[in-house]
Amino acid sequence: MSQIGAPLAGRNLRYAYMDHWRVDTPQGPLSQYTSVERFDAFLKQIAGVGFEAIETFDFHLPVLRDLFGSLEAARAHMQSRGIDRVLSLFHAVMYDARQSTPHVRATHDRMAGYAEHIMKSSAGLGVQNFIVMPAGLYFDVEPVTDDKIRACAELWNRIGKMTLEGYGVKTCCHHEFFCGIRSADQLKKFYDWTDPRYVFLCLDTAQHVIAGVDPVNLFIQQRERVAAFHLKDTHHVDLNGDYRRKPDAEVMAPTTDRWFYEIGTEGGLVDFPALYTAMKDTAWAGWVGVEHDKADVGGGNYPESTAIAAWHIRNVLRPIHD
Repeated sequence: MSQIGAPLAGRNLRYAYMDHWRVDTPQGPLSQYTSVERFDAFLKQIAGVGFEAIETFDFHLPVLRDLFGSLEAARAHMQSRGIDRVLSLFHAVMYDARQSTPHVRATHDRMAGYAEHIMKSSAGLGVQNFIVMPAGLYFDVEPVTDDKIRACAELWNRIGKMTLEGYGVKTCCHHEFFCGIRSADQLKKFYDWTDPRYVFLCLDTAQHVIAGVDPVNLFIQQRERVAAFHLKDTHHVDLNGDYRRKPDAEVMAPTTDRWFYEIGTEGGLVDFPALYTAMKDTAWAGWVGVEHDKADVGGGNYPESTAIAAWHIRNVLRPIHD
């Protein structure tokens, strides 16, 4: 029998929601960041299905200040609705070879300075993870050489040390399927060449599958480095080189209308039971992020996808880990 209203959190696992979210209004689809009322409704909906934290992009920091007056006030409002913190900030860097490109060492000082600015600017939200794409878009990086991967590793070692030692925040690398570091061989080199004390992995299940990487095997190989998850499913592996598609592989690929689906979707390629078994077998504990990127493509909607994922976690995955 399914558990209605049971807590989403299980033994040693708590859940955060990555806040891709839009709702239909008479003015068209609007973000929850357009008003205090919409943000409040968003918080109530995700707390109502069992999430305890959110993840967001760093460009939302000034919006939260505008809505609530300060980040401390924003967090207090979240807590009044059952959402404890902004667990993770996704660092939305516009990679540009002139000023911010991880494989170009001449841009490292500027990137490190900007990362520290974000750390200082986010105080008051309870942030624990700083999520970054560790390389530029694949078509801007290729050919992907060992020296370019080493340059990326040098940058994130530097930034990871700063965020952890200076602010208590873990730098977690998130590898989109169109990232310059995407294949199993490239991932191994990158994590071999980064400092395990300072550089961690945010394992995005769908992105790795699309790139031809088994996320369960990656979790097992890098278990000590995994500090965050973005759980979502996909129906596709990129066999056509869509990761090279300009300017945005997620929306420009003519072969695929929709890349991402919620946990529990029929036809999904991510083996979530195997992942949760591996998490249990290795005693992994902590926060797990759930993401619904572009959930409204093809007629879906964010509240529905979020409720479906919560049901699947509560009734299928939680019993495996517990």
